[in-house]
Amino acid sequence: MNNNKKRAIILMNLGSPDSTSVKDVRKYLNEFLMDGKVIDIPYALRTILVKGIVVPFRAPKSAEAYSTIWTDKGSPLIQNTKDLQQAVQEKLEDPIFIAMRYGNPSPKFAYDQIMEHHPDVEEVILFPLYPHFAMSSYETAVDYMKEIHEKYQYKFSLATIKPYFNNPSYISALADSMKPHLSQEYDKILFSYHGIPARHVRKSDTTGCHCLKVNDCCNTPSKAHETCYRHQVFTTTKLVTEKLQIPNSKFDVSFQSRLGSGWLQPFTDIRLNELPKEGVKKLLIICPAFVSDCLETLEEIEERGKEIFIEAGGESYHMIPCMNTNPSWVNTIVKFISEYTDGNKEMILI
Repeated sequence: MNNNKKRAIILMNLGSPDSTSVKDVRKYLNEFLMDGKVIDIPYALRTILVKGIVVPFRAPKSAEAYSTIWTDKGSPLIQNTKDLQQAVQEKLEDPIFIAMRYGNPSPKFAYDQIMEHHPDVEEVILFPLYPHFAMSSYETAVDYMKEIHEKYQYKFSLATIKPYFNNPSYISALADSMKPHLSQEYDKILFSYHGIPARHVRKSDTTGCHCLKVNDCCNTPSKAHETCYRHQVFTTTKLVTEKLQIPNSKFDVSFQSRLGSGWLQPFTDIRLNELPKEGVKKLLIICPAFVSDCLETLEEIEERGKEIFIEAGGESYHMIPCMNTNPSWVNTIVKFISEYTDGNKEMILI
């Protein structure tokens, strides 16, 4: 490997509407939900479902939800990603750019910016801001970056950082971000991960015979775990709770943001309603599938989640923020990139 290559780094996140207007939210939702890795049904049916039913109904509600978290700087997710970009840039000489899977800045915009400002770049390192593999997040982001790279025949090569759900540095960063919030009294911590349809877990199973087919599949060793979202979120939870010495009785795992039936369970909103009846009156909740606070954390969990929990009889509710620009997380990103540029091919997808 040529360690003296001229490189640039792209931090890639999910994306956000350009504004809280219904028009912009509708445009964003159409792009997001028409992705065949998000709603994996035939194109004609997906078009009818998304453009004819889901988006017309959902866009006004989503616009209202976005308006509750929008800041003077715009979308929290976009701004948090920009802040992360700046924090990483302060520690690396290689130029750092950002791209979104949906919305702006687009992958092509990021690539074009690299070519405009650094035309001598030989390699771009893609750092997906998704710790876990899922076809509707990590996979679609990486595949789309590759598609645009090939379509426009950019002269630089593209390397992608692997999912890092069990990497010790990532686990340490997640633990460090949680520690300040654990000093308060709590009955339980709820690890709320973004939900996906169970069929996505089965479709991502490279063996075709393990995920959701074998008893206790997530704890039974298999090559399928390399692309199994369910296994990976359970692993992250196990490793970080062990590092923080949180006993099994003090935490649960749930899945949020479902769009229909057949999604991974238990559902976060249901658990928030049930926990007070089980004696959990003081709750901490964290969303480790996200590294940047966004609509799904700030509105769905911090606002609506708290309302559900308190109305069900809970007494105190505190959302632990995403890592955002936590120094340990920034250092982890720098470490991953540095290890790869030093010749550690284990850090990237082959």
